[in-house]
Order: sequence, then structure tokens, then C-alpha cells
Amino acid sequence: MKLPIIFSIDDDQQVLKAIQHDLRQQYRKKYRILCTSSAQEALDSLPELKKKGEEVALFLSDQRMPAMSGVEFLSQARKLFPNAKRALLTAYSDIDAAIRAINEVQLDYYIAKPWDPPEEKLYPVLDDLLSDWQSDYRPSYGGLKLVGYQFSPRSHDLKDFLAGNLFPYQWLDIEGDPQAQALLDLHGIDRSNLPAIVFEDGTTLTQPTIGDLGEKLGLQPKATQSLYDLAIIGAGPAGLAAAVYGGSEGLKTILVDKRAPGGQAGTSSRIENYLGFPNGLSGADLTRRAITQAQRFGVEFLAPQEVVSIRPQGLYKHIRMADGSEIVTRAIVLSTGVSYHKLENESLDKFTSAGVYYGAATTEAYAFKGKPVYIVGGGNSAGQGAMYLSRTASEVFICVRRPDLTETMSQYLVDQIEQTPNIKVLGCTEVVEGLGKERLECLVLENMDTHERQTVNAAGLFIFIGTKPLTDWIEMDILKDPKGFIATGRDLAKYADFKKVWNHDREPYLLETCSAGIFAAGDVRAGAMNRVASAVGEGAMAVSFVHKYLADN
Repeated sequence: MKLPIIFSIDDDQQVLKAIQHDLRQQYRKKYRILCTSSAQEALDSLPELKKKGEEVALFLSDQRMPAMSGVEFLSQARKLFPNAKRALLTAYSDIDAAIRAINEVQLDYYIAKPWDPPEEKLYPVLDDLLSDWQSDYRPSYGGLKLVGYQFSPRSHDLKDFLAGNLFPYQWLDIEGDPQAQALLDLHGIDRSNLPAIVFEDGTTLTQPTIGDLGEKLGLQPKATQSLYDLAIIGAGPAGLAAAVYGGSEGLKTILVDKRAPGGQAGTSSRIENYLGFPNGLSGADLTRRAITQAQRFGVEFLAPQEVVSIRPQGLYKHIRMADGSEIVTRAIVLSTGVSYHKLENESLDKFTSAGVYYGAATTEAYAFKGKPVYIVGGGNSAGQGAMYLSRTASEVFICVRRPDLTETMSQYLVDQIEQTPNIKVLGCTEVVEGLGKERLECLVLENMDTHERQTVNAAGLFIFIGTKPLTDWIEMDILKDPKGFIATGRDLAKYADFKKVWNHDREPYLLETCSAGIFAAGDVRAGAMNRVASAVGEGAMAVSFVHKYLADN
């Protein structure tokens, strides 16, 4: 944490040197001491200090300075740091001016020169002032700040990206937080340029793309090598596990993800059935541990970076990125995972990221503090989202087409939901319409048995219904089932086109696709179990088959 500042100004170099010595002698462990002989120089530096999130605890200024009096300086400094304590260094003849300043600039104290010994004439006064300042001091957030409109899709995308990549940030809603407008004024940013990001060093980005933000945060979108043993596309649990095992076993490994590590599991507020964590752990915590572990083994991680095509050429695979760059690898693990199905409803489409969210419970929960929210879906992700939202929302309603949750949700989550007083399950209920102007305000619900409809107030709707594999981008001859999941191993023989695309003497390995050397693991694979533990297992298993493939080739 940054130390608060004691700022001293005196045009007499000898006096300035003496006060600097005494201040550092007493306060350097708890405060940063800044000193200058120019009042104008001090004033010019204050806006930059403010932009960088610095705090000034005390201004100590000489009264008689040629360009500007101490009272004038303190009056102007007060505009930027109104809570800082203000003290004058005065000669005996300046006492009348100091007394007037008590009323004019709310001067806190004046100290007569000389102040020897400081133990008697300086430190007791400053100790009292600083103690008083500390009692009211609340450290401001010193990291990245994101300013925008709560129900703006662009703001939501940036929040989701920052949270997914585990970057701490402070969200400031321009419509409800006075601090947001003050921050814009300080940096000269107009509301028309929102969303805007203010970094710890005082620099800003307005209306940034995900790529712009990733580059500014130091994420790596470009590969550093021309050839890899293993490229993993998708950084969910399966991809992270493959990266850890690939890196630890000496393969030159690269992991690519278009958004952030963790996949859908990374957004889970609590995973309670993962081996070895009896109290459960969040998806973010699991992701943080896994990505750190992979990078410790030398795995290169590219994000945000999107793969648009794969082109096999002999024993090598050429992977082309959305920015036109290309990497070459000997083997590939596809672990792109799945995304939630959209509700086919035009009235809800216009509120996407403006009250209607697919997943995103952990990202947006605090925006709905004290308000009613609805969830559509009866799987574990919906249950975990409901439990997380129940911490802040006034009420959480789970809408499911079945009579209850017992057939689709793990029993431990069903039990938790039953024991949470502000969660209610609405069985045999579907959402048929969303109402509102610029954001979602109400939902129309229909009872599937009676066809009775009712309109309810709803601040937010979180959708966790079914999943579809993220495989639309794959243009090469990779066999998929009717739903788009990638077929692997012995299951490939069921497809009529298998023998047309597989021209090798051996059978495909267990997790291998119909293209030799390209494997699939996790939820994107046909027949996967859709559990974090099984995805991790498949990711690790895929690497063992990669070794066999590389040994044969």
C-alpha cells in the first residue's frame, strides 16, 4: 500500500533542508516525505499525485514566499486534497496572517520558526494533526478502476474479462456513484467516451477493446516460438490440466484462449465436489492455482487470442489466429469447452448484458444488491449461481420446466438451496417475455401446467440452460456428433465418413479425433461427463496419448 504524503514547501533552502531532515527522522516509516522550494512546482505536481491515487496527509508551508504566500498555496492545494491537514511555518511577524488563515483556509496550526528542539516544538504538533487525519482516513482503492454504465454490454464485457483473468478492479457506476464522475473530471474524460479504465499509474483507456486492455495489462497475445510440441486451444479445466502435464513432462507447450483461463468452471462461485477440497473452492481460485502451476513448468499462455483455423500439413499443424499470426505445432489438444444456449426470445435479446446474462453470476452479483433476480436452469451451474446471488439479492427465483431440481442438480446443492430462505424454486415455470426500456425491469412468467401468466419485477435474469460446444470455427474434417461435439477414439468408427478421413494403419487413440495428432478433452468432446474432475482427468490423459503420437512420428 502506498504511504500517505507529508508535503513541505519553503523557498529558503537551509530551512527546507532542516525541515526535511526532521520530518524524515520522525515520520519516514509511515509517510512519504516530499519537499520543494517552489510553491508553484508543488501545485503543479498535485494533479498528477491525485491521478495516481496518492493521499496527502499534511501540507506544511512557509508563509513568506516570493511568488506565492503560504496561505495562497494552502488555499489552492485544499481544492485537490480537502482532507489534508494544513500548517504554516511562520516568523513572529506573520502570526496575524496565520490567525486570519485559520478562518480563510481552515488552517489547522501555525508553527513559529525556529522549532528547535523539534521533540518539543514540532513533533507534538504534527503528531496530533496526523493522528487526527488518520482517524478519518479511509484508504482509497489504489488499483485499476473501471467507470461505465451498469447496464452497458461493453462495460459488462470488460468486467467479465477482468474477472476472468483474475485482475482485481473497482467498478464505478457513473449513474449511481459520485466518485465515478469525480474520477472522470480529474482525468478529463467525457461520459460519451465510456466505458473508461483508469490504471494505478494514472494512465487511462477510453472505450477499449478486449485486445487493447489485454495488451495494456501485459497479457501475451503473440507466440514467442516458431514451433511447439503441443498447442492447447481452450484454457478450461481440461486445457489447464493438459498444459500442466505437457509442461511438466518436457513438451514445449503453448496454451491459447480467446478470453480468459478457467472456462465455465472459472466463473463458478463454489465447487464443492472436487477431490481434495472438503470446504470447496471457487472457480477463480482453481484457475489461479492451475495457471500458475502451468507457467511454472514453462508453458506459454496466449490471451486474449482467438484461433480461427487449423491446417494440417504433413506431421505439422498450422494454427492461424484472428490477428493473422500463425504458430506451428506437432500435436493439438482441443479443449474449447461449451457455452450456454441462448433463450430464443426477441424480447430478452435486446437486454443481453443489460439485465439479462448468460452465466456471469459472480461478475454482476453486487449490481443487484437488495433487488430480486431470476435464474433459468436446473443444473449445477444454476445452483451455484443461485447460492452466490443469494448473498446480495433480496430474493432469488429459480425457474425450471420440471417440477423441482432433484433430477438435474447434485443433491448437496439441492439441500443448500432448500436451506436458504431467500431462494425459491418455481417448478413448471418458464420465462416468456422480458419488459423494460433501456434495461430489464420485469419478466412475464408462465405456468406450464395451467398456462397462467404473471408479470413480476426482476432486476436481473441469469440464464444457465444447456450447453453447445464451441466448435463452429473448426472448418477442417473433424467429425462431430449432431450437436457439434467432437467425436474421438473408438466412437469414430460409427461415422460413415470415418474411413474417408482416417488413412492410418493404427486405430485412433482414445481421445484422438479423426485427424491424427489432434485430440479433444473436456466438455467439447462427445460423451464427456461435464464435471470439473473428469475434464481435468481427460486433459491429463490427452497428454499421455500426445506422447505416444509424438513417439510414433
